Amino acid sequence: MELTHAVTVAGARSGRERTGRAARAILGGVPQIDVVDSTWVGAPAAEVGAVIADPRNWPQWWPRLELDLAEARGVKGVRWTVRSAERGRMAGSMEIWLEPDPNGVVAHYFLRLDRRDGGPVSRGRRERIVRRYRARAKQVLWAVGDAVDPGRMARIAAPGDR
Repeated sequence: MELTHAVTVAGARSGRERTGRAARAILGGVPQIDVVDSTWVGAPAAEVGAVIADPRNWPQWWPRLELDLAEARGVKGVRWTVRSAERGRMAGSMEIWLEPDPNGVVAHYFLRLDRRDGGPVSRGRRERIVRRYRARAKQVLWAVGDAVDPGRMARIAAPGDR
């Protein structure tokens, strides 16, 4: 999967594309690391939201991230500012958005990071970071599901994760 953004510049010679830093400048803030995932949890949004909003959980769930609460959204989830990630080399934002479902809630996870020094992130490193945080998000959200609904036997991953 190619995670590099390419942009065709309006008014430029036909077929001219910019990648990396130039593309980010044109796109106005496309992050170097962009993790997106969704997990269904068989519990009401209010119960899931209460567990996610509890700051005592964050250090154990996200030990590699230094988080500041940006917005507590109740049954809609939580948004954070990521002060530090990847041993202080990156910063950005993270969100868990809760979308009610007739039988539970879909928890949408977003993590967006950029290098603090503006330098590049290699494709391989980017892919490793995305995989690691997607897997961690699944673990966290499944654990939340187990905590609020301990009797449920199955957790369902998004179609791309099967």
